[in-house]
Amino acid sequence: MKGKPLEVSRRIEAPAAVVFAILASPQRHKDFDGSGMLRGVVVDRRISGVGDTFTMKMHRLGDDYLMLNYVVEFEPDRRIFWEPAPGDPSRTEGNDPSKVGIPAGYRWGYVLAPNGDDATVVTEVFDYGAMPEELLRDGAAWINGNNPIIESLTASLERLDKICTE
Repeated sequence: MKGKPLEVSRRIEAPAAVVFAILASPQRHKDFDGSGMLRGVVVDRRISGVGDTFTMKMHRLGDDYLMLNYVVEFEPDRRIFWEPAPGDPSRTEGNDPSKVGIPAGYRWGYVLAPNGDDATVVTEVFDYGAMPEELLRDGAAWINGNNPIIESLTASLERLDKICTE
């Protein structure tokens, strides 16, 4: 499993600039979230480059929490990736407040490839390659078998397509 990102691609009938503008707006992430975990953004501020951060309100397994996100790749109209980090102790190993804000060892992102004059192939990527072994074991149900991550990626791209083409 280690080192092989999960990816789903979809051709969207919209220019890369239109798609990227939505991806660079954390406020819009809830609109196309296929996981059902996103509840909103803490501060509505566009992503403008590597080093930016944004904090999402999340919900999973009956728990509301915050997730900090550090932008690690940013190429306008082509690539955007971030590394999530626990935003509160409830999402750290052992509820350890000293681990708040420390990236969890995985990354989410999007790669955009223009495809004709007004279309873009959008690939959503979940790269768990640097995730610690204990988190990989704990998350194996996500990655193996009925793969809710692949289902979430697929649903996210379907929703993104609808937003971009409305």
